[in-house]
Amino acid sequence: MRPVGIVGYGGYLPRRRIKTSLIASAWQKEGKKLEAGLGVKEKTVAGKDEDAVTMAVEASLLALARAGINQEKIGALFMGSESHPYAVNPSTTKVGEILGIGPDYFTADLEFACKAGTTAMQIVAAFLLADQIDYGLAIGADTAQAKPGDALEYATAAGAAAFLLGRKEKEFLVKINSFCSYNSDTPDFWRRAGAKYPSHGGRFTGEKAYFRHTLAVGEKLFKKTKTKASDYDYAVFHMPNAKFPQKAAEMLDFTAQQVKPGLMVESVGNTYAASSLLGLCAVLDQAKPGQKVLLVSYGSGAGSDAFSLTTTALLRKKQKRGKDLGSYLRKKKYIDYVEYLQLMEAIG
Repeated sequence: MRPVGIVGYGGYLPRRRIKTSLIASAWQKEGKKLEAGLGVKEKTVAGKDEDAVTMAVEASLLALARAGINQEKIGALFMGSESHPYAVNPSTTKVGEILGIGPDYFTADLEFACKAGTTAMQIVAAFLLADQIDYGLAIGADTAQAKPGDALEYATAAGAAAFLLGRKEKEFLVKINSFCSYNSDTPDFWRRAGAKYPSHGGRFTGEKAYFRHTLAVGEKLFKKTKTKASDYDYAVFHMPNAKFPQKAAEMLDFTAQQVKPGLMVESVGNTYAASSLLGLCAVLDQAKPGQKVLLVSYGSGAGSDAFSLTTTALLRKKQKRGKDLGSYLRKKKYIDYVEYLQLMEAIG
């Protein structure tokens, strides 16, 4: 594969948080038991003035700042989300307009549950490999929602991550060594047209859905790149909760130390299309030059994307440009359940 790499990255998290125990209390459930079972202590909540587009812009501005390139050089912009503000009216053109990219660029909104952000990365990489563009922006952003009282409500969260890809090796913060996908028609999670909240298959979402796809794509990438778990310094998986990614990693022979740096779900929740990408941002905020990263996403319906990545010497310099995810994690305002419901209604 010809050289393609990440030249800028950025992640964004809303300031508001709600504790898992508080949601549990509202439904007369045992908070500590739910926290332990999910591995989620609190989650991010989008404000009234935030949606997938505004968060995508924030993450993209950070990616551009790290890359240090003129936004008008971006030739493609793809954004994955389950919560595009409009059913008909693209999110990407709004992001492009605010960033000042346009109008000469390829673009589309993407939907594939929680893997739509990594799919955006694959599409941008394909445009670069085809020599159609010099730079492309891939985004995963969501203000995930769940029916009040449903099991999903304890983890569904909000956030965004953006990655600027290019083809000049001297600009790479991270080299993309290889990527692949594994997909099937597996109805573990769905939302019919017009339905306000998604439905899910309960325990079916585990073995037959999440684990089947993440393990298969991980093994496929190992075979394609002739690598194994011990060749990687970090491993990042989609995080619907804390237990699933840790179990998947263990089944692929990764250690807890390889997974922990990107395991943000405990204090952030499941940010859907941004989930695995935010985990990658967290890893890149601390990675050293010459380290290898495995990235595995998962999207219900169902499919997984996997990437083999290697950091470069330039990453250390660019880490200091703009806010890291730690700054967003530390800056927070806790809200009660009534305010949470009001915000969810405003988003919906």
